[in-house]
Amino acid sequence: MRLTIVAVGQKVPDWAQTAYDDYAKRFPPELKVELKAVKTEPRASKTLENLLAAERQRIEAVIPKGTRIVALDERGTAVTTVALSARLTGWQLGGDDVAIVIGGPDGLDPAFKQAAHERLRLSDLTLPHAMVRVLLIEQLYRAWSITVNHPYHRE
Repeated sequence: MRLTIVAVGQKVPDWAQTAYDDYAKRFPPELKVELKAVKTEPRASKTLENLLAAERQRIEAVIPKGTRIVALDERGTAVTTVALSARLTGWQLGGDDVAIVIGGPDGLDPAFKQAAHERLRLSDLTLPHAMVRVLLIEQLYRAWSITVNHPYHRE
């Protein structure tokens, strides 16, 4: 299974990249995790609708056809770590490649979110985008550790 994290925004602080890389390298070969960062649309003199549409095109361009799309959305379904682990297991058993999409400063195009197979919420808090990448990769690693009874997650 390939798990792709698609994130709008290419620059993150060094600490965030270091933390992301640390968790990403822990996954086993049968669960390949890849980050695809896409360019944020310049904000100058464009409508929000046009900005989000341009970012949507970039997002869709990096997601292979047939991939299950999970959009991170503040109004999405809240999941616990154990529930995320169950979803990860389901995705693996279903044989689907999965793309989890992190929007840019203005979020994701509404039509893109509606078309996604799932919409998940990581937190009720507003988080910086760099922190979302780190939190997401850590929670995915923790979810995987639950599925294989790895000591990283202890209940």
